Amino acid sequence: MTDQDIGDGTRAVRAGLPEPVKYEPTLPGPVFAAHFHLPGEPTGPYTYGRDENPTWTRLERAIGELEAPGEDVETLVFASGMAAISAVLLSQLKAGDTVVLPADGYQALPLLHEQLQAYGIQVRTAPTGADAQLSVLDGAGLLWIESPSNPGLDVCDIRRLVQRAHSVGTLVAVDNTLATPLGQRPLALGADFSVASDTKGMTGHGDILLGHVTCRDSRRAAEVRRWRKIVGAIPGPMEAWLAHRSLATLQLRIDRQCSTALLLARVLAERDDVTGLRYPGLPGDPSHAVASQQMRRFGPVVSFELADRKRAERFLEELRFVDDATSFGGVRSSAERRGRWGGDAVTEGFIRFSVGAEDPEDLIGDVLRALDKAGSAG
Repeated sequence: MTDQDIGDGTRAVRAGLPEPVKYEPTLPGPVFAAHFHLPGEPTGPYTYGRDENPTWTRLERAIGELEAPGEDVETLVFASGMAAISAVLLSQLKAGDTVVLPADGYQALPLLHEQLQAYGIQVRTAPTGADAQLSVLDGAGLLWIESPSNPGLDVCDIRRLVQRAHSVGTLVAVDNTLATPLGQRPLALGADFSVASDTKGMTGHGDILLGHVTCRDSRRAAEVRRWRKIVGAIPGPMEAWLAHRSLATLQLRIDRQCSTALLLARVLAERDDVTGLRYPGLPGDPSHAVASQQMRRFGPVVSFELADRKRAERFLEELRFVDDATSFGGVRSSAERRGRWGGDAVTEGFIRFSVGAEDPEDLIGDVLRALDKAGSAG
């Protein structure tokens, strides 16, 4: 059996573990060290805590195995998803370059937009849907893809965008946060970088901030690593260890969340008081055809709209098994009125709903009851 033949669950459970040593733990604990014994020339793997750490190494190997099973890739972990995103953009672009960003991506991207422009980098934007970023690709040094997009859940044809970008010498990075490597493997679709906020589905418990970058090109990886060293955007060893531990349940969590998300989407599709429903796994979703060609799992997030702000807020107040919180991908379901942040082009009644690992009947029953309560309030 080759590495490619191993199932997702087996891979998630075993990824990044060291060779067994008698009386040693299967997953060694976190290494807390600002410096390491270093006589003579600094030729070993661990010299200073801002550069490398054995706990990072194990996690990076594990994520690499999930991102590209059986392949030679390099992964770097970061203090947060935004640290990982910034590292790719700012290590690969310089003054005078052009970057293409999604117009409907994560709400912190506009902040990066402003910063990139301040550094003399031209920024173009276009929506994720209908592969619209192709229309502004000419002359760009880097194309940034977010698919499915957050929070609108649009999907683009990653293979198509990558082929066009590479034909004109443009690098491609894919924010894979919502899908995780078990739902979609950007490197297999041709991307140069797979990037994610591991705060969300990868670790799944809502208790750590973390991000990663994976790529095949060792030179590109060295550039990203250099940026991490310069800015010091490194994770703590405890966070890295907790993340590695959490990967063991990734397949269990994602499968449960995705199956319940599809059930929820089907139920919501029958409601007259729900509009704008989006879930890539739903056969009637505008993105379903493309998503089915490149995704193996469709993620835990469902988005929809209620009539107005008042009804959306009442809906959230009535939920019993769902946290009113930002972020997504956790084992505890969460939802929020996304318009409260002001950074997304959504209606006042737009709900981003992240399905957790609760019993499906309990969660769906809770949602239906809250919708009825919100409607009865007028």
